[in-house]
Amino acid sequence: MLLSPCGVDCEKCEHLESCGGCNAVKGKPFYLKEIEGVEVCPMYECPVGGKGYKSCAECPELPCKIYYDWKDPSMTDEEHTNSINERVKALKSVKP
Repeated sequence: MLLSPCGVDCEKCEHLESCGGCNAVKGKPFYLKEIEGVEVCPMYECPVGGKGYKSCAECPELPCKIYYDWKDPSMTDEEHTNSINERVKALKSVKP
């Protein structure tokens, strides 16, 4: 499993070959070009750039407000909540 700092399993992403995963692109995945004013994903910037963690798994606030605020607009609220739960579970399973 190749987890991004926020717990997304990059190996399940159809764009992995072109992207390499969030760690490889330093939190600048291709889709950020579509979001005005965002240069680095906050789900990467907060733990890695801001707090010096390898992932959100090290943060006592997991899952924090960013998880709830940073929502894929194509997801329903239920899908978003399920996604958060899955990512937190994945991160806790590999927490150092």
